[in-house]
Amino acid sequence: MNKLKKVLSILFALTLLAGIISACSSSTGTSSPGSSPSASADASASSSGTPAAASPSSAPEDDYVLRIGWGGSLCEAAIHIAAEKGFFDKEGLKYELVKLAPGTTFDAVTADQIDASFGLLASLIQPLSNGLPVKITTGLHTGCDKVLVKAGSGITTPKDFIGKTIGVTSYTASPYIFAKRVLADNGVDVTVKGNQVNFAIYSQADLPAALAKGAVDGIALNDPTATIAANQDNLNIIFDSAMQEPYKDQYCCSAYVRDNIITDHPTLAAKYTRAVQEAAAWAQDNKDEVAQLQVDKKYVAGDPAVNAEVLKTFNYMPSYQQAYDMFALLGTQMQSVGLLPDDLDVTALQKNSFFKPDGLLYN
Repeated sequence: MNKLKKVLSILFALTLLAGIISACSSSTGTSSPGSSPSASADASASSSGTPAAASPSSAPEDDYVLRIGWGGSLCEAAIHIAAEKGFFDKEGLKYELVKLAPGTTFDAVTADQIDASFGLLASLIQPLSNGLPVKITTGLHTGCDKVLVKAGSGITTPKDFIGKTIGVTSYTASPYIFAKRVLADNGVDVTVKGNQVNFAIYSQADLPAALAKGAVDGIALNDPTATIAANQDNLNIIFDSAMQEPYKDQYCCSAYVRDNIITDHPTLAAKYTRAVQEAAAWAQDNKDEVAQLQVDKKYVAGDPAVNAEVLKTFNYMPSYQQAYDMFALLGTQMQSVGLLPDDLDVTALQKNSFFKPDGLLYN
């Protein structure tokens, strides 16, 4: 009897061990070449409808690191100064600066690679009308865009461009929109039907060469590239948004934040906006130091002295309301020259494109 009990005990133990081995085997699974168990688990979670990992905006606000995109532009000074002079830290904002290739900021927003950034107001309106998931939170300064011609070209007024070609970097870039606005304001038909002036796309680096070779009659650029080209190639600046009425008093550059941050973390949107407003106001009074810092810290290329002269043509006095008002003016003008659909409700787009955070320093 004792012998039978011993045999039964051994059989029970073996059965239990086999069950444990079987359970371990089925939970680990097998992975195909080049994959890993964790990758398989992530794919399984996604296919079951459960996120494999929490989205960035679901992190607790105290732990969230705001991803701020920047591209190396001179007029991004408010972001550079907010980081270097401690204005982000003063707000208690945890942040990461994300360097982007020029012209890729909206792609980074759409891909959820950044949470906040900075852009020219004219360049933002079309993407916002097409669903770019951001809200503008403040205007930061005026200036930025120029149209240049060769010395001795005979082009001195907007109407001298009739029948000629202006080189631009894209049909959504702020200099292109600025050129069209100035031409239209001076009686030149730049609608699709009228088309008294042609526009041709070149890379930014190729625009001065295209002008020198006569492939185009003028070029539209942002600063400091425009001023550098003018100095190096003896070009005449014929339109200047920083110096000419009424454009010199119109806001061009703005800060914005992704919609999901505003929904999930409005306090962070406010901290970011207050910091860049304070940094912009500081930049207004310290433009030589701003230009030197931008070059020393490798935010911007070029000669600090030249960059400082360009910065001195900008008005870095931040304002939420002036950016809001300028949006309506720009949107209406863009619609009149065919850059926005005729049936677009510009007023509704304006209201939907802004978010006013609490505690702004400059309303």
